[in-house]
Amino acid sequence: MGKIKGFMEYDRMKEPVIDPKKRVKNYNEFTLAPKTEELQEQGARCMDCGVPFCHSGCPLGNLIPDFNDAVYKNEWERALTILHSTNNFPEFTGRLCPAPCEEACVLGIVNPPVSIELIEKYIVERGFNEGWIQPEPPETRTGKTVAIVGSGPAGLAAAQQLNRAGHTVTVFERDNKIGGLLRYGIPDFKMEKKVIDRRLEILEAEGIQFQCNVEIGKTITAEALENEYDAVVLATGATIKRQMPIPGADLEGVVQAMDFLPHNNKAVDGQHNRDAKFLAKDRNVVVIGGGDTGSDCIGTSNRHGAKSVTNFEILPKPADSRTEEHPWPYWPFKLKTSSSHEEGSHREWSILTKEFIGDEKGHVKGLKTVEVQWKKIPGERPQLIEKEDSEKEWPCDLALLALGFTGPEKSLPEQLGLTFDERGNIKGENDYQTNKKSIFTAGDCRRGQSLIVWAISEGREAAHQVDSYLMGTSTLPQKNKAGDLVAV
Repeated sequence: MGKIKGFMEYDRMKEPVIDPKKRVKNYNEFTLAPKTEELQEQGARCMDCGVPFCHSGCPLGNLIPDFNDAVYKNEWERALTILHSTNNFPEFTGRLCPAPCEEACVLGIVNPPVSIELIEKYIVERGFNEGWIQPEPPETRTGKTVAIVGSGPAGLAAAQQLNRAGHTVTVFERDNKIGGLLRYGIPDFKMEKKVIDRRLEILEAEGIQFQCNVEIGKTITAEALENEYDAVVLATGATIKRQMPIPGADLEGVVQAMDFLPHNNKAVDGQHNRDAKFLAKDRNVVVIGGGDTGSDCIGTSNRHGAKSVTNFEILPKPADSRTEEHPWPYWPFKLKTSSSHEEGSHREWSILTKEFIGDEKGHVKGLKTVEVQWKKIPGERPQLIEKEDSEKEWPCDLALLALGFTGPEKSLPEQLGLTFDERGNIKGENDYQTNKKSIFTAGDCRRGQSLIVWAISEGREAAHQVDSYLMGTSTLPQKNKAGDLVAV
């Protein structure tokens, strides 16, 4: 590494942000770009650690020490080349990834880890600003055709990789714009949609075809899709919302987070007017679920002008730092305070919602909860125990259920005659191939609800397997079982 003792000379830097009171007045991204010199210093913090555990921490196998060193040396175009060699869309991951690579950083054992995600984001932003990111269509075409169903990160990654191999690729999306959850699940204050659109311009110029408002199994039959294309990749995501089977769950004002957020995103995009049932303005909002989706609901509710925002999490409050249960370099379950939490919310831990209370018009006006504790039993799943005399009622005009997803929708896989695994996901073995040789699967519909970095990784890996199926061999990159890239 170029700066042997950089980690001793420079402190970890957080990305500058606009004050919460100002940023909640709009849906724009609120981060501020650091100076080039500051980013170079952050790159210099990367240690000459010998074994870079950040590689194994990153599902994409990003060559993190290499691009950190390039940034430190002010070789930004080289840094971009290194980053793009493993990650098709670093502008997405640099904004949205929870950065498991940083939790695996060797420096993180004794000091705050390297700001890997920050560096990644500004490598690709510099690439777009400087005009280094240009379409790279294949020199020749193979004559093979591939259909990608779903335009989220897994589908887009598979599409770009297969297009690079020379195949003719068509991406089908049932919504009216490309992007999947990137477009309609992620609020604009976390990622403005122009970030997606500029990448789509690149993909279209490279020769990828996109068709929106097309639902396979309805607009086009599953049989026609299978017959018309040499290979099919299902990247439809995990979209079945987890329900809350308690009294009052059918009341007006009890809303799924993934109905609330897409509605707001489309309103911000000017696609429709806001429906009153999805408005948090002047309401007591309770967000049930303490993950990233719950955080997005909090940030959106604050921008609506909610009267109050309370966040319920059924799990205990995590520790502020690693515990013995989650040693380095594994992902730690520790307290995370998101930018949305900082904008205003009250958080409750170890709490279970028992009932929604309605008014005479059938609208939610409150909810009942009970405190819980978790009993750990060796070799078994923790047991949930309700605390006696801990019942409480909360005012609530809008309840947002951010409970995650249980798996992919079954209609299309069933029409194609595909099998499912024990978790209800589309069964695709290590080669991402289903029980139908020409049909492959990738992303959340194969592995279950997961991270954006895993989606991109799955799309890339599936593309390698599809290319091998079509051509007998493939030069597209792939990872080994350790998560490292295999030399070609």
